[in-house]
Amino acid sequence: MTDYLFPPAPVHSVKVLGQSAEYPVNRIFCVGRNYEAHAAEMGGTVDREAPWYFTKTPAGAFCASGATVPYPPGTSNFHYEMELVVAVGAPVFKGDLAAGQAAIFGYGSGLDMTRRDRQQDGKDNRRPWDLGKDVEQSAVLTALTPAASIPSLAGRRIHLSVNGQIRQDATLDELVWSPAEVISHLSHYYHLMPGDIIMTGTPAGVGAVVAGDVITGGIDGLEPIALTLGVAE
Repeated sequence: MTDYLFPPAPVHSVKVLGQSAEYPVNRIFCVGRNYEAHAAEMGGTVDREAPWYFTKTPAGAFCASGATVPYPPGTSNFHYEMELVVAVGAPVFKGDLAAGQAAIFGYGSGLDMTRRDRQQDGKDNRRPWDLGKDVEQSAVLTALTPAASIPSLAGRRIHLSVNGQIRQDATLDELVWSPAEVISHLSHYYHLMPGDIIMTGTPAGVGAVVAGDVITGGIDGLEPIALTLGVAE
């Protein structure tokens, strides 16, 4: 048995509806500007040549739905982003669209919580977004629904409320790049494996939250999501 200097990071996993075994999270990829209206509200445009990505570190960013987390340090403009989550269930490398679709294990709801002021710093200074996006407990995930029980994503509503007030309300038809297209494209840069999670982008209506706010949301046919913001540490 290997002797470590300190305990290695624990394995994070999410529940799977109808199964006792859980889905261990390996990597978290996030798609940027995958809804036209959200790109516009952020002062940008959709790149229709190809999707693009940033990442979150599972060891620090993972958070299970239903948690209460402290308002994070280093920001005064902390935003919610409601997203469709796609879980990879088979190896895929340089795959085509059919391979991308076949590699989908399941779907879930997710929140990409963001230090918007730190993200803007990165944009303004042409620096990475890590301080804005790879925030501790900022990748909030629900239990997964197996893809076999979701014959189509067409027309499904995606929505988010803060303290009971609707803030985001759209449909998955507004996604610029479908999950299969994203997986196919991303697999030309990474050997995607079971355990890889893809957060597919957020619709318009993002905004700031403060300590004490309760965020709830959902996607038709998937597990609903919830997060409570506690006081800053």
